[in-house]
Amino acid sequence: MSTEPADGTPGPTDWSAGTLASVLPSVADRLGVQRYAGRDVFGLPAAPRTVVVLVDGLGYDLLRQRSGHAPFLRSLLPTASRVPCGFPTTTATSMGTFGTGLPPGAHGLVGMQVLDPATDRLLNELSWEDGPDARAWQPNETVFEAAENAGVSVTMVGPHYFDGSGLTTAALRGGRFRAGRSLDDRVDAAVAAVRATRRSLVYLYWGDVDKVGHVHGCQSWQWGDEVEAVDAALRQLAARVPDDTSVVVTADHGMTDVPFEDRVDLVGEPALMAGVRHLGGEPRNLQLYTEPGATRDVETAWTARFGERIRVLTREQVVDEGWIGPVRPGVEARVGDLVVVTAGSFAVVHSGLMRPEVVALLGLHGSTSDAELAVPVVVVPPHRDA
Repeated sequence: MSTEPADGTPGPTDWSAGTLASVLPSVADRLGVQRYAGRDVFGLPAAPRTVVVLVDGLGYDLLRQRSGHAPFLRSLLPTASRVPCGFPTTTATSMGTFGTGLPPGAHGLVGMQVLDPATDRLLNELSWEDGPDARAWQPNETVFEAAENAGVSVTMVGPHYFDGSGLTTAALRGGRFRAGRSLDDRVDAAVAAVRATRRSLVYLYWGDVDKVGHVHGCQSWQWGDEVEAVDAALRQLAARVPDDTSVVVTADHGMTDVPFEDRVDLVGEPALMAGVRHLGGEPRNLQLYTEPGATRDVETAWTARFGERIRVLTREQVVDEGWIGPVRPGVEARVGDLVVVTAGSFAVVHSGLMRPEVVALLGLHGSTSDAELAVPVVVVPPHRDA
């Protein structure tokens, strides 16, 4: 999963091993896309057609812990892989990692809310509101583009507002889009798309496991009910695809519940905001962009206030220690001067700067606990050989 320094806190992801970045290149390899020949690290079956399902927030450890709600996926866990999604454990970053097959430093989507150095403004990489040109922000070819260029028919199935969005364009461009509102709608669309051509890659996204976990907590009965619904839909999907089709299920990150009494609101901590020009990131992984010359003082203040409940990394540490993998030119300046990684059951919010909906979330992710970092790669092989 990751290395561990002497203090026992989780360290950077080993990008040379299997990670979320390996999923689509492995699938493309087994679909015969020459650019990714030899890249399969999961022992996937060769198949002319594959459906890849990404269930937002379905961490491996959560799935195993609450597998009673997922009998279909539970039956496949003995052959599933447990891999890290990378750092930070957040959707925008993981979508870049998933869609490009590259670590965050290479694709450049380095957090939920990060600095656009060209404008000195924060960019929310989920909403992309007033954001830069997505293709310039993330110029690398996506796996979907490479597959299309190799003659594979690529279809993305998701909510209508994903079509042409900034994040979709940056991380998942390539192929055509089919909208579906309900999970059943999306399964129907995926089955139709994979049946339409004899060489196809279909990507299906479902986000409600993450949404329910954020609002009610990932230990809630509501989370279990949502996983039951997803599990039943995946069983139906696997039964309905053509016999020569494989199905691969993964996630972008996991989650952990953080009780509200285990949080600090920076509205009541003005000394901690002294010298902070922009507050980026999210409650489990904050990116602090400091005033010139203030970085050391801010680091000292945060460390003195929170002690072992946080780990403070400088931008140089994030890059030099490999937290986001190899970094292409222009990306380093997007990372906070300081990155605050929370430990245990702890989070830091700012009710004056963060949206009320974010401050009110019970289930969180972004940090480096196994519950947040580990994601599954579950494979349903074809019903018959290709």
